[in-house]
Amino acid sequence: MHDDRSLVEARLKRVLDERIRPAVYPEAVPMEVAVWTAPDEPVPVAEGLAAQPAPAAVGDRWGAPWGTSWFRVTGTVPAAWAGRTVEAVIDLGFDENMPGFQCEGLVYRPDGTPVKGLNPRNQWVRVADRAEGGEEVRLHVEAASNPVLLEHHPFLPTPLGDKDTAGSDPLYRIGRMDLAVFDETVWDLVLDLEVLGELMVELPVEGARRWEVLRAVERALDAVDLQDVGGTAAAARAELADVLAEPAHPAAHRISAVGHAHIDSAWLWPLRETVRKVARTAANMTALLEDEPEFVFTMSQAQQWAWVKEYRPEVWVKVVEAVAGGRFVPAGGMWVESDTNMPGSEAMARQFVHGKRFFLEEFGIENEEAWLPDTFGFAAGLPQIIKAAGSTRLLTQKISWSATNSFPHHTFDWEGIDGTRIFTHFPPVDTYNCAMEGRQIAHAARNFKEKGAATVSLAPTGFGDGGGGTTREMVAKAARLRDLAGSATVAWESPSEFFAKARAEYPRPPVWVGELYLELHRGTLTSQAGTKQGNRRSEHLLREAELWAATAAVRAGFPYPYEELDRIWKTVLLHQFHDILPGSSIAWVHREARATYARVAAELTTIIDAAQRALAGQGEHPLVFNAAPHPRRGVPAGGAGVPATAALTVTAVREGGGFVLDNGLLRVEIDGRGLLVSACDPATGREAIAPGEAANLLQLHPDFPNQWDAWDVDAFYRNTGTDLTDVVEVTAREDGSVRVLRAFGASRVTQHLSIPAGVRRLDIDTEVDWHESEKFLKLAFPLDVHAERYASETQFGHVYRPTHTNTSWERAKFEACNHRFVHLEEPGFGIALVNDTTYGHDVTRTVRADGGTTTTLRASILRAPRYPDPETDQGVHRFHHALLPGASMSDAVREGYHANLPERHLTGDTPGITPLITIDHDAVVLSALKLADDGSGDLIARVYEAHGGRATATLTTAFPLTSTQTTDLLERPLADTAQPTTTADTITLSLRPFEMVTLRLTRG
Repeated sequence: MHDDRSLVEARLKRVLDERIRPAVYPEAVPMEVAVWTAPDEPVPVAEGLAAQPAPAAVGDRWGAPWGTSWFRVTGTVPAAWAGRTVEAVIDLGFDENMPGFQCEGLVYRPDGTPVKGLNPRNQWVRVADRAEGGEEVRLHVEAASNPVLLEHHPFLPTPLGDKDTAGSDPLYRIGRMDLAVFDETVWDLVLDLEVLGELMVELPVEGARRWEVLRAVERALDAVDLQDVGGTAAAARAELADVLAEPAHPAAHRISAVGHAHIDSAWLWPLRETVRKVARTAANMTALLEDEPEFVFTMSQAQQWAWVKEYRPEVWVKVVEAVAGGRFVPAGGMWVESDTNMPGSEAMARQFVHGKRFFLEEFGIENEEAWLPDTFGFAAGLPQIIKAAGSTRLLTQKISWSATNSFPHHTFDWEGIDGTRIFTHFPPVDTYNCAMEGRQIAHAARNFKEKGAATVSLAPTGFGDGGGGTTREMVAKAARLRDLAGSATVAWESPSEFFAKARAEYPRPPVWVGELYLELHRGTLTSQAGTKQGNRRSEHLLREAELWAATAAVRAGFPYPYEELDRIWKTVLLHQFHDILPGSSIAWVHREARATYARVAAELTTIIDAAQRALAGQGEHPLVFNAAPHPRRGVPAGGAGVPATAALTVTAVREGGGFVLDNGLLRVEIDGRGLLVSACDPATGREAIAPGEAANLLQLHPDFPNQWDAWDVDAFYRNTGTDLTDVVEVTAREDGSVRVLRAFGASRVTQHLSIPAGVRRLDIDTEVDWHESEKFLKLAFPLDVHAERYASETQFGHVYRPTHTNTSWERAKFEACNHRFVHLEEPGFGIALVNDTTYGHDVTRTVRADGGTTTTLRASILRAPRYPDPETDQGVHRFHHALLPGASMSDAVREGYHANLPERHLTGDTPGITPLITIDHDAVVLSALKLADDGSGDLIARVYEAHGGRATATLTTAFPLTSTQTTDLLERPLADTAQPTTTADTITLSLRPFEMVTLRLTRG
């Protein structure tokens, strides 16, 4: 029996490949081809259509890397084809790679009407369902010659990732350009045989169903005359009809399929090419919806919808019509499918504000789900943000990529740091590019971890990453799998329909508490430091711009820059996409990102300067503006004043050539190697640095992961490393700082260590001129702290992680994310490390010979992967860290904000500016203060509890209050939420641990 099965499988493959599939197009005539190449960047559609192409032929080379060519293909349907189905078959030179990773095109009619996209799995254009014969065919194809960057050796360095280095040699050869007869019966036979052949190999060998299918396939192959496939295809199909009609078992797993094309907003292509990818895919899907009445397609990322509207209005018209029909469904409610680990609190909130508002304004549709199939793990603060945006559900697939532990659920409630729970689904098909293949459907049913309690799962169906979407073959397979014995059942449904069904059958799912950590792609917390720094700086500049513009609008009639801030926010949110901010895109993307962040910084600085000047006036009185949510040096939070000053001394140490810095609150010793060997409180003598150890220690590791260079850091990198203790010089400077200069490899590091007046804080400013390759640079602090867990800042709070590795789950978290601070604490003593630009870190602990515990905290500084950007991070970088011995959680939160929101110095005609809002509780933090987006003049204040405990706080306004309303993130009143106690100028709030509240304040 085994030999019979193997023989039938081998026979089926060969007959399909060599006889039946080629017979789908039994007759063909060539079309005439002409081509015009755009001189540089893509041109408007009208220009491409009007261009005068030159004659070309099949086999001609075309397409420099990242170029655009406009093909004109023309032909005449032979009179003999009257009554038959005719299609144009257009092969731009495709290979067998998945769509989206090579050349691709969008077909237009001469009048500019878009028809559909072209890719390796979608080369056809319907000419006539029933030809009359003699029809003249004229089609235009906007073809993109994007280079293949993910092929047989996907991690080799390549210059093709940037237009500036890719060269100009043509990449492709024109393939088939024919008018052809389409034999639908043969095409149906192909799908029948594919579905049954794929099902057959997944069925139990011992089961009767497998052999029933095998024998039917064998009979069908016997019925095919290989010299007359078209003439015998119907008879072959008849042999399969009975096995295709046998219904599924009533208890079969149920799959809700939704058409999908997850499109990376940038990855192995630049942003401008994504605009065209989305247009091609949207055109493809609107055409497929017209042909397939049961098909449902969903598309996320409001930014991508906005691109179609702005740049391809001819495609947008079709999209709007399809949305109105209810089967082209907006999903996700976010501006882009962003990274969720690194974006700050407000940025993560604004992803939903701008995404949901777009769909509401354009279509009157509000999504209830966050749709993030490919994001690299999920921060524990996200559930509260999702709920505050008015959503209740989350979908992702990426956690199935975890390399160590298999996540125990596919459908569950996810609980965040504040206790908010979000109904969450991980599709057990383990891909967001499902193609309705038998192995995928069988895997989903076998893999589903909720068996016995739930029966439904989702399958995002279509080619994605680079676009393309669902094909007619996938739809045809789904139709055969609707109710087929031996298989899970398949039905097309929207995300909302799936989630409603899943929730109804599973009202009390299991609960997962805390972050959804992806045990893979940990290197994305460090790769492309310039992009990460640009993001962090932009987030805080936006906070400042909104704060000072709102303050100036209320106090000085300053014109609030609504449109500018809206546009800049969308730019920053776009660059938080999960292959831009994580640093896993090509060089072109990051080159443009750095330039964009520079423009954003300039624009926001202009807004900040103008608002502060409106507040300060034109006098000569010195002023310091403090945008942080906590006072500092005598200046109020969110206001301006004159800072207090204090003395700082630097004392040379005679032995070893080091120095001591002491400001009365903190005393640190820097040895002759420029390393920190002591950091203690002079009053208590409590030492922060572990005995016999040195901190501020740069450590260099080899960094050559097994795959996914820019994405991954593998645990074995820690097996070898070098402590960079050699020093060029250690000198004291007139400003009271100590300068340390090091050289290693082809790189140099300059550090300045200083203690500011009046705070228990050591500032460490590091400049690295980085020219290493495949190396990982860490900054280590071995600390004398015994702590079983530590805190890392995340959105609207912090998350705790263990310092031990009791289980495989804990061992897998050898690289993790923090925002502005990491905090370790034993009873009575804590230490924090704050930063202004980095995200990755690791924490380990060892037991010393004296019985004490050394807990080593290391900040990740730089990597040097070579794929997909061979020059990743080469050049000069600047980092700021600050060590806070004796720090409480309050200190960590405060100093984290201070490090990221530096003081701004002006002169004016006032001695100070009172904040619009003051808060009397240190744990209650003002996350944002701005004018309401609707232009009403109301103020929006967002606050959260930052220490992880309960807090009752009074907010006092510098203006009379008419009313206060609690709102969602979109600034809409929450009718079912208790309103805070309000007087003429105070608001009293009682907050749960990490609770975030948005307030709408109407001024009197």
